[in-house]
Amino acid sequence: MAGAPRIEHLVTSGTFSLDGGTWEVDNNVWLVGDDDEVVVIDAAHDARSILAAVGDRRLSAIVCTHAHDDHVNAAPDVADVTGAPILLHPDDQVLWKMVHPNRRPDRALADGDVLKVAGIGLHVLHTPGHAPGAVCLHAPELGALFSGDTLFAGGPGATGRSYSDFGTIITSIGDRLLTLPGETVVHTGHGETTSIAAESPHLQEWAARGW
Repeated sequence: MAGAPRIEHLVTSGTFSLDGGTWEVDNNVWLVGDDDEVVVIDAAHDARSILAAVGDRRLSAIVCTHAHDDHVNAAPDVADVTGAPILLHPDDQVLWKMVHPNRRPDRALADGDVLKVAGIGLHVLHTPGHAPGAVCLHAPELGALFSGDTLFAGGPGATGRSYSDFGTIITSIGDRLLTLPGETVVHTGHGETTSIAAESPHLQEWAARGW
């Protein structure tokens, strides 16, 4: 028996670099699957720890919510060991090439794609703003959203660096995420988990503040 589909969580630590600056960061790595197969969402920093979490299961995909270096720096190493394809929205190729100039993602993600793992679907939502090719993954059977750096507990992702735009991220959150069921649990790229219901009342406040 493969067991019920489940969400597993790993925190890895390293740096994020862009626009000439470097910062220490802790990243959430999410695994979705069962006892037989699993998907990794954002292979960040530590390939060895990610591979240990995967164990002897089949890794069906390494999904990148966007291509900032702290979210994709371990992806090739994990892919080389497991043979799993790396999936990225093509609008983030410019960021990907900054990190891995001699390696291409294996497959393109598109809005509306449904990735299958352990009998459930991960629905791809293109949510640009933090990065042009940013995506979130909605798993309705698990009541979960994997938001990358688009939506955090308490606010939207940062838009103060290259290839980001505040108005775009606010539109993405309002149109694509806050329309999901309120009880949907939001598993973020950094920090604490939240919910759609917890974040929905604040959209107009964020927009007024210009976060």
